[in-house]
Amino acid sequence: MMTNQPTAGLPFLKMHGAGNDFVVLDARSGGDMVSAALVRALGDRHRGVGFDQLVFIQSDPEAAAQLTFFNADGTTAGACGNATRCVAWLILQETGAARLTLRTERGLLAGEDAGDGLTRVNMGPPQLGWAELPLARAVDTLHLPLPGDPVAVGMGNPHCVHFVPDAESVDVAGVGPRIEHDPLFPYATNVEFASLSAPDRLRMRVWERGTGITLACGSGTCATAVAAHLRGLTGRRVTVDVDGGTLEVDWRDDGVWMTGPTALVFKGTLSPEFLAAHA
Repeated sequence: MMTNQPTAGLPFLKMHGAGNDFVVLDARSGGDMVSAALVRALGDRHRGVGFDQLVFIQSDPEAAAQLTFFNADGTTAGACGNATRCVAWLILQETGAARLTLRTERGLLAGEDAGDGLTRVNMGPPQLGWAELPLARAVDTLHLPLPGDPVAVGMGNPHCVHFVPDAESVDVAGVGPRIEHDPLFPYATNVEFASLSAPDRLRMRVWERGTGITLACGSGTCATAVAAHLRGLTGRRVTVDVDGGTLEVDWRDDGVWMTGPTALVFKGTLSPEFLAAHA
């Protein structure tokens, strides 16, 4: 349980980026890592708070903060682009700075105020080799031996990107979980379905590993943009329309930058009774 004063409850924030929603727990002033049981309880949209991912913030000697991400099923997520943007916005507002770095499992990631209420983060270079993703065996990651001829791209977590004639017509809830747990992905995978809607513009829908259908997925948006460029469908700057809004991706020499909106929805406090029941 992350609190030095269990009788006082536990403060949290509810945020979202393009509808991809998060519970944010700030432990920069101290506190223990949350348990998987508490994460699952908080992720319950009926009996808890509800989220796509939970973000745990800790202090870091070399960065503005260190971030750990959890899926709604209690498992950890190596990357979460929209949550990274949300925390970047939060700390930029706190400090008045224009830029910062945040530490995630991928290392130090840069973030900055993009103006017009938008926040931009560098999600790092894509992982394109089968072993670094990782996949279960050596295959061509640009043409996976799976139905639909998908592309595998890593963004600190694995993605399986399908290009389809019409993303709107895909049965994401039916197809997504089957691909998520395909034996080719030893740690499961996120699954994206994208269609080209205009030059350098994609419509994308997503099934997130450990969570299910979400309105947006930052790392998935980056992976989809990378895959689209590698397939010759788009340039390196891509606009991606997701269920919850629009995100901009720019694959530069120093990494994949993603820009989009963020929102602080509300602040709350978890009750001592809730914490005790799910310690």
